[in-house]
Amino acid sequence: MKMPQNIYMVGIGGIGMSALAQYLKHTGHSVHGSDRDESPVVTMLVQKGIAVSVGHGSIPDDTELLIYSDAVPEINEERVRAKEMGIPQTSYFEALGVISADARTIAVAGTHGKTTTTGMLALILAQTRKEPTAIIGSIVRDFGSNFLPGRPDLFVVEACEYRDHVLKLSPEILVITNLELDHTDYFPDLAALQNTFRAAAEKVSSHGFIITNPNDPNIAPILENVFAKIVDYTHLDVPSLSQIGEFNRMNARAAKAAALTAFPDIAGADADQALTGFQGSWRRFEYKGETPTGAVVFDDYAHHPTAIAKTIDAAREKYPDKKIVVAFHPHLYSRTKSLLLEFAAALTKADIAYVAPIYAARETPDPSVSHHILANAAQNMGGTVDALDSFDIIRNRLLEEGDNTLIITMGAGDIYKVAEQIAD
Repeated sequence: MKMPQNIYMVGIGGIGMSALAQYLKHTGHSVHGSDRDESPVVTMLVQKGIAVSVGHGSIPDDTELLIYSDAVPEINEERVRAKEMGIPQTSYFEALGVISADARTIAVAGTHGKTTTTGMLALILAQTRKEPTAIIGSIVRDFGSNFLPGRPDLFVVEACEYRDHVLKLSPEILVITNLELDHTDYFPDLAALQNTFRAAAEKVSSHGFIITNPNDPNIAPILENVFAKIVDYTHLDVPSLSQIGEFNRMNARAAKAAALTAFPDIAGADADQALTGFQGSWRRFEYKGETPTGAVVFDDYAHHPTAIAKTIDAAREKYPDKKIVVAFHPHLYSRTKSLLLEFAAALTKADIAYVAPIYAARETPDPSVSHHILANAAQNMGGTVDALDSFDIIRNRLLEEGDNTLIITMGAGDIYKVAEQIAD
C-alpha cells in the first residue's frame, strides 16, 4: 500500500500520530484530522498549517485513507462514517510501517528510555549531516517538534511493543534499550512480552544489527536465534549530559552505539558533542519553574514503577538537600493493578507522594483497584503517601511547599497540567 494524496487522521493529537501528520504534510499530502481535546501538540499542528477539529470533525469528501490512533475504537463516530463512505482505514503503526518499508530504518524499542534514546540518536545523525527523518515519542527541544524532516531513505523511529506494533516495522537496526513487564492489559506475563521482542529481533536480517544489553536476563533469551549481529551498547563511554541519572547515560550509550553502527564514519567525538548538547524532551524531567513560595517544579512522564524509582533516585542525587514531593497520576487500571506493590515501593522513595485518581485512558473503570488502594499499600511499606481525589486538591497541597522542596508531577496522563498551574 502506498500513501494516497488525501488523508484524514483520527486522534491526530497523539504523539505518534502528530509526528506522522507532519511527515505526510512535509511530503506533499493533504492532511486533516481530529482529536478529542485541545493540547500543546494540537496547537503545534495548527501552527504548522494542519487542519485539526477538536471533537468530531467532518471527513472531507475527497479523503482516500483514514489513519486512526490505536486509542480510537472501531465504533468511533468518524471511523463508522468513513466505513459508510467506503474509505479504507489503517492504524498508525501500519501506516508507519508502510512509509518506512523501503527506507533504511533504525527502530528504537524497549520498556524504558525509547523517547530519549530516539531523540539523542536523531540529534547525533542530524549534527553529523546524515539527514535522518525522525519520528519521536515526544517533542524534542533541539528540534521543537516530535518530527525531524530529512532524507526519505533514512528513518529513525520510536517503536512500541504494545499490541505487537513493533512488528509492523522492518528495521535494519533494532535498538532494545531494556525489557520489563508492562502493558499488562495486553501482555499477561513477561514471557508473552518476550515473545513479541523475540519476533522483532528475529525479523532483523543477517545484514542488520541489534543494539542491546545481551547480558540482561530478560533480553538474553530473545536473542538465541537471531540472524542479525548483536552489539552490546552498555560499555561505551559517553560525555557529561544535561539529563540526570544513570538511566539517561545508558540511553546515551544506546544512541551512540546505534549511530556508530549505522555510520562507521561518524567520529566518536562528534557523537559525544551532540550528546553533550542534547536539550531533552517534553515531559522527561522537564523543568517547569518555581511555585510562588520557591519550590522547584519538574514534570516527568514516568508511569512504570522502575521509571518512577529511577527518576526519584536521580533527582535525589542531583538535589541531595531538597525534600522531594511527588504527585503521581496512575495510568490504566490494568497496569496499576498488575504492578500495585511495585508502584507502592517506588512511591515510598519520595519524602511525600500524592496519588491522583487513576487515568483510565482506553479502559473502563475497575472497582477492584484505586488510587486509595495504591496509597494504602505504600503506607504499609512505610511511605508518606496520600490519595487525593482531584487535581485541585493536589495543586493546593503542592502550593504549601516551601523553597526547600523539589516537586515532580509524574504520569502518562494529564498531571502535567498541575505542574503548569503551580509553576511561574
